[in-house]
Amino acid sequence: MRSWLQAVGQTVKVFLLFMGCTLLFYYGILWVSQEYESYHRYDEPQGKAIKVSQMEGSGPDSPTFLDRLMLFYQEGE
Repeated sequence: MRSWLQAVGQTVKVFLLFMGCTLLFYYGILWVSQEYESYHRYDEPQGKAIKVSQMEGSGPDSPTFLDRLMLFYQEGE
């Protein structure tokens, strides 16, 4: 009878530890989600930012979109 009660006590301890860790993980995930939800990724950049797709020159030597696309595929990036 005594060993049965010890087994039940150990099971309850493991269950409570598991539930505590699960709740801690759950509320941690909620906190991180809430932090990133208020992060504005698509705001206008500050400072001297330029568009990534802006071309340096628009002369006859400048690469076309197709040239840039083919270079992208050739480099494998």
